[in-house]
Amino acid sequence: MTTELTRKQFDILEALATADKTFSQRDLEKHTGYSLGTVNKAIKELTDLGYIEKSKITDKGIEALEPYRAKRAVFIAAGFGSRMVPITLNTPKPLVRVNGKRIIDTLIDACLAAGIEEIYIVRGYLAEQFDQLLYKYPMIKFLENPSYNDANNISSALVARYLLSNAYVLEADLVCSNPEIIKKYHYSSDFLAIKKDRTDDWCFTVKDGIIVEEKVGGLDCWQMVGISYWNEADGHKLSQDIDDVFQTPGGRERYWEQVPLVYRKENYKVAVKECFDEDIVEIDSFKELKAIDKSYDV
Repeated sequence: MTTELTRKQFDILEALATADKTFSQRDLEKHTGYSLGTVNKAIKELTDLGYIEKSKITDKGIEALEPYRAKRAVFIAAGFGSRMVPITLNTPKPLVRVNGKRIIDTLIDACLAAGIEEIYIVRGYLAEQFDQLLYKYPMIKFLENPSYNDANNISSALVARYLLSNAYVLEADLVCSNPEIIKKYHYSSDFLAIKKDRTDDWCFTVKDGIIVEEKVGGLDCWQMVGISYWNEADGHKLSQDIDDVFQTPGGRERYWEQVPLVYRKENYKVAVKECFDEDIVEIDSFKELKAIDKSYDV
């Protein structure tokens, strides 16, 4: 029987579990941002629990992290990608190649690097083209979204609603250049975002590390990145709440993340997880694609 971890204990244990070197207490201070006294206290607690021995995580410590481990990834990949015409007339946006690599491959590779091998892709537009992924990724399972043409992406989340516990949900049209933004362990449900002085995009108002509002455009806010993680309890709640919101008047027009962040926000406390502009990019138009990959600029 493992003990539920405090946030500080989790951060120390997660650092020791995922580091490719032995961390000293000074390293842990730098890595976690906690004071040396806080690090020392957490290490003593974890040692007393048998989770750490001589500054290394034990098998019991790995077991204690298991409830916090990302177990699956769900890709939202059913849409048409109208802003990428003409390239998307014959190819779904996630399968478009950027500098020789399919967009979705950058995300799948990041998930696999984090030990996430249960991978689902919700497809709709030109669905059969996604079969080509099976040559490289035979573990992928496909979910069909029959409503992709007449409903927003909440219809894709509806199809996958029973798979959202201990799960990443990823928009499949993001080019990831830093696979380390996909983490093996999470203390709570969270949404990736980029700190901005101002943005015209979808963004979050954040208080004490928790998302309190989703909106379009703002000052001193966090620009949303279409990658989120949902813990076991929140995943179970989402399975019901997504269905409920979908059935309400106008529900088919919603974006799926508006369920936990807007329409049923009282049921969730979603943390923000910081990433940076250089980590990931959403290519919104064919013009942007040509700017990133000169082979399209003909």
